[in-house]
Amino acid sequence: MSIIALHLYEQLSEAPDERTRAKLIAEAFGQLEEHYPRLQEFATAGHVRESELRLQKEIKEVEGRLQKEIREVEGRLQKEIREVEGKLQKEIEGVRLEIREVEGKLRKEIEGVRLEIREVEGKLQKEIEGVRLEIKEVELRLQREIRTVEVKIAETRADLIRWVVAVGLLQTTVLTAVLLKIAHLL
Repeated sequence: MSIIALHLYEQLSEAPDERTRAKLIAEAFGQLEEHYPRLQEFATAGHVRESELRLQKEIKEVEGRLQKEIREVEGRLQKEIREVEGKLQKEIEGVRLEIREVEGKLRKEIEGVRLEIREVEGKLQKEIEGVRLEIKEVELRLQREIRTVEVKIAETRADLIRWVVAVGLLQTTVLTAVLLKIAHLL
């Protein structure tokens, strides 16, 4: 038992008459009403079940709305995805065309460079042949000059030998004359 109930019991057992007892009981009920809320305000099992059913109904409605919104959002997203895919496919095709154009231009440039290389190679081959011909001409000229110099050397040698022989004969003659004169003088 609670303290309030014990206190009420003591007061009732000490009350001198019925009227005082009724007054004590009424005061106890007043105190109880002050301490506890009204019974009408307490939820009963029926109230709880009714609220539960209302909440389940609201949850189903909200779920339905959310599923509808999800489907709408999914539809919009799929549409946007298709649009983006379409745009990207167009851009990809554009880039592929640009790549093909650039590739074509580069191939043309490469062919142009190859032609230039062949032309330069041909020119260089002609120049090399010209230089070879010049070298052969210079070689032939030098060989002619060498032969000319060899002939001149041979002629100079012959002239030198003639001079040496002539000088030798002249010396021999002069010596012989000097010896004869010396012998004559003696």
